[in-house]
Amino acid sequence: MKQAAISMILALVVSLTFSLTAANAQPVEDDMCLVINKTRNILSVYINNEPIYSFQIATGKGELTPVGEFKIANKIVNPWYVRKNIPSGDKRNPLGTRWMGLSVPNTGGYRYGIHGTNAPYSIGRSVSSGCIRMRNKDIEWLFRHIGVGTRVIIKK
Repeated sequence: MKQAAISMILALVVSLTFSLTAANAQPVEDDMCLVINKTRNILSVYINNEPIYSFQIATGKGELTPVGEFKIANKIVNPWYVRKNIPSGDKRNPLGTRWMGLSVPNTGGYRYGIHGTNAPYSIGRSVSSGCIRMRNKDIEWLFRHIGVGTRVIIKK
């Protein structure tokens, strides 16, 4: 009888501990990551190590697109092309409708980025000066769903 009572108390303590732990547990955030394959010119969105979406992209000529792990450093709607002072909305603007800067060291997130394009025929090729180009409709989707701080892995 004594052993049965101890077993019952132990089961109650374990049950209460589990219930309190579950009640106080913080929701686990999904791990989101962008993976860019320069050889295939594909950007994939991963959630919890599973590819969810993939987009055709354009990358830099030769080795101009940096390889490594970075983060989304900033996001800009309708960016200006400062190098040639081309305003947002201008058909000559090579940055398209959205900019997502990458945390490449010593660039402030403004030298390399994932952005739209005014040259959709370049998608699927290695033609840029180092940035990752996307169709405007694709970068607009990505912009809505990817936050600042998201990991970006760029592979050869």
